Amino acid sequence: MAEIIQKDGTWTFDGDALRLTPGRDKNVSLLRKTLGELVVPLGALAGISFEQGRKSGRLRLRLRDGADPLLHATGGRLAEPHDPYQLTVESDRYGVAEYFTDEVRNALLLDEVPSDPVSEYLLPGPAVPLSVSAGDGTASFDGERIRLEWNWKTEDAKAAAGTRTLTMSDLTAVEWHPSAGLENGYLRFTVKNAPTKAPPKYDPNSVELWGFKKDPLMALVAAAVQARLPHPAAAAATDVRQLEAVTPAPPGGEDDHDALLRRLRELGELHRSGVLTDEEFTLAKQAILKRM
Repeated sequence: MAEIIQKDGTWTFDGDALRLTPGRDKNVSLLRKTLGELVVPLGALAGISFEQGRKSGRLRLRLRDGADPLLHATGGRLAEPHDPYQLTVESDRYGVAEYFTDEVRNALLLDEVPSDPVSEYLLPGPAVPLSVSAGDGTASFDGERIRLEWNWKTEDAKAAAGTRTLTMSDLTAVEWHPSAGLENGYLRFTVKNAPTKAPPKYDPNSVELWGFKKDPLMALVAAAVQARLPHPAAAAATDVRQLEAVTPAPPGGEDDHDALLRRLRELGELHRSGVLTDEEFTLAKQAILKRM
């Protein structure tokens, strides 16, 4: 077993999984403390690295795409202090960090763990029930329903709709964006058959975030919901099958170059007329190009 203990946290590796425990130091972020201990199976890892600095170094884990709902929901936008897959290492423990890195790398090689994307989540996501107050509202999730309640800072037009309740069957996606510069962040839920392009400030399915201390906690709500949505790999496969049905093969088994070009033109017309979204058009076009 390999272990490294730091003020920032403790990482333990037993050959099958890594146990990541956040430290109790005041500099450890609220998100990591709230998320608590993570158990990462070896099969979820794509790699590990250790970077030395003058005063401190950093251990970093790289997970396989699609393995963790938290990373998917946040799109890799968690800032360094909040990223649970990084550990600050004091200079007098560089030797331990290097040994730890070698142990994990050797296990990845011996088990022949691939680094390509996975087709199902290998981590469960944050525990529920979960409730976070930040920005212009409170988001609560019990594993089946999301409840959005507004505060006195909410835009009147948005608050007028009252408390919002969404079920998992209502949703197609969830995303979290942090505040950046003068641009506010948000937690947004995409509802079936009700797409919206309204800014989060006015969107009743979004919580607007202003860059305060509790904003990153909304990422935990996003991750808990994401863990219960269809995995993106499965959703993408379903979309391709549906779009291939919309653009069937030419009659008589004809699948020659000219016929495929005609189908591409037809798709372009459907896209321009608004029948197909940008994403649907891209997926259908890729399916046809694979046959050319």
